Amino acid sequence: MKEIVLDTETTGLTVKDGHRIVEIGCIEINNLIPTNKKFHCYLNPERKVSENAFKVHGYTDQFLSDKKKFKEIAEEFLEFIKDSKLIIHNAEFDLSHLNNELYLIGKKKISKDNVVDTLELAKNKYPGSANSLDALCKRYSIDNSRRKKHTALIDCELLTKVYINLIDQKEPKLELDTKLDNFSSEDAGVFSEYCKNVILPSENEIQLHKSFIKENLKKNFFN
Repeated sequence: MKEIVLDTETTGLTVKDGHRIVEIGCIEINNLIPTNKKFHCYLNPERKVSENAFKVHGYTDQFLSDKKKFKEIAEEFLEFIKDSKLIIHNAEFDLSHLNNELYLIGKKKISKDNVVDTLELAKNKYPGSANSLDALCKRYSIDNSRRKKHTALIDCELLTKVYINLIDQKEPKLELDTKLDNFSSEDAGVFSEYCKNVILPSENEIQLHKSFIKENLKKNFFN
C-alpha cells in the first residue's frame, strides 16, 4: 500500500493571521518501505517570515524571495499526493495551511478522511507523555542528530521511522505475495538496498559445512 509522509514549514502559526507555506516535503512509502519518489520545494510566501518561525526553520525572506509561488507548483504537488493516504504529525496544522493555499487558488481542499495524524496515534498510545517528533525519536532510539532546524524532508524521514514504530511494525513489511509488476524500476532499486547484505555461501563453504555436519554426527552417534 502506498502512502505519503508529508510535512510543511510556514511563516507563522495560524492561517487567520495571514501566514503562508514556505516549504513542502513529501516522501512516498510502499508497504512501509520508502521508495525513491520524493516531492520537495521551497516557496515564496509573498509575505514576511515571523521571528518565531525563523527561529524554527531558519529561512529568511531573502532566501525565499526568488522561489516559486504555491500556485506554480500546485498541480505537481496534487499529482504527487493523488489517491494516497497522507501521514502527517499534527495534521491539523499542516492541513490548515495546505487547504488555505488551495483555497486561495480555487482548488479543492484535502479531506481529513484520507489523513493519518501520527500525533493522535502517539497521544492514544502514550497518554500524558511528550509526543513531539523529537520526543518520539528519543522514545524509539531514532537518530535525529541531523535535525538542527525544522526542515520538511528531514522531518519526513524521521516521521517515516516514527510511524513504523507507532503502528508496531519494527521492520518494514515485505509482502512476498505482491506481484512484481506492481513495482516500478525505482522501487526495485529500493528493495535491492534491503537485500544488498545477503551473502550466499560458495560451493567450497557448502562442502565444508556438509563435512562438518557428517563428522559431528559420527562422533555423537558412536559416543
